[in-house]
Amino acid sequence: MSSNQDIVVAFDLYGTLLSTDSIAKKLSEHFGQDKATIIATAWRKYQLEYTWRLNSMNQFEPFSKITYRSLKNALSQSRVSLNEEELNELIKAYDSLSTFPDVKPALTALASAPGITAAVFSNGTQSMVSNSVNHSPDLAPHANAFQQIVVVEECKKFKPAPEVYEMLAQKMGKSKEKMTEMWLVSGNPFDVVGAKSAGMQAAWVDRAGNGWQDELIDGDKGRPTAIVKSLGEVVDAVKTHAGKLQQS
Repeated sequence: MSSNQDIVVAFDLYGTLLSTDSIAKKLSEHFGQDKATIIATAWRKYQLEYTWRLNSMNQFEPFSKITYRSLKNALSQSRVSLNEEELNELIKAYDSLSTFPDVKPALTALASAPGITAAVFSNGTQSMVSNSVNHSPDLAPHANAFQQIVVVEECKKFKPAPEVYEMLAQKMGKSKEKMTEMWLVSGNPFDVVGAKSAGMQAAWVDRAGNGWQDELIDGDKGRPTAIVKSLGEVVDAVKTHAGKLQQS
């Protein structure tokens, strides 16, 4: 739980702190780099698609099962297969995805940034996310930057359902009315729009430098509060926004 005076900054895990593309290295041990890259991309596509379909059907499955089933779908699409042991090894490897290059310096700075309470906020299960944050070689050295891990299992919905962002606020000690003082940091546009629609601020991590392209929702709720090129810009973006609010 955060101090009432602190700004809550919640970081998405997959696609923001951890690169889901990095699983291609493990896949390449079975299929070669080119096919591994195709499978990794399809795996992530179906992983997200399954969460959205379950939301639409008012159903829920743990993210670990979704990750397993979406992998099998991706393999089938490429007309290849693995045995059960090999599948389980890949799922285990998902707990040790590589971080993006900007993560280490950003989290080092974040750990000593005053007035900010940081959390990890993810679709992943508590076990998956805890393993990644506390035990993966890339992320574990910086686990002390986060005061809390919040996952969606409790409300049995996935991002971008509004209930998950409201649950995040509750877990961080903020009322629904105070959600405008909270930030989501994500490299996933659907997550950014979900947070903004729920009343939060959101920073979109545009590492590719392509600019905001999502056109689902018109107006402010369909756009990030801030666009950053790397995680190292997040703290400044949050504090600049807070300063503007104080002056207005």
